[in-house]
Amino acid sequence: MHRRTLLALAPALMIGSARADGLPRSINHKAGVALDGWDPVAWFTEGRPRRGSPAFSAEHAGVAWHFASAAHLARFQADPAAHLPRYGGFCAFGVARGYKVDIDPEAWHIRNGVLYLNYDRGVQRQWQRDIPGNIARAEANWARLAER
Repeated sequence: MHRRTLLALAPALMIGSARADGLPRSINHKAGVALDGWDPVAWFTEGRPRRGSPAFSAEHAGVAWHFASAAHLARFQADPAAHLPRYGGFCAFGVARGYKVDIDPEAWHIRNGVLYLNYDRGVQRQWQRDIPGNIARAEANWARLAER
């Protein structure tokens, strides 16, 4: 009986520890590095994902963001909001469905100047079947999900 109770409480205990670390929940990060180190500017400037480097790093929204070059870092610092992925870099389709999940940097697109990331290319195909509807659902869910 104690083992079942402990297993039932495990998610709540993990949530509690995540709050205690002081890192934001609204940004997809691992150990305080946004997007697992992927350069958010590269999708806009190079049309592809690119790994960033700790040598070109900036703090924004409580986490570190890595960039592939000094030029990308400078571009981000000049206008962070223009380069941040929507929904904190979590899978846009997942947010539309009511949950936050990680992304595959190869599953992305930019629409109206906004970067949307998806879990994988299969999920991206589902997202693309109704982008306006999925965005509307994701926008409605994001306020509730952002800090969960």
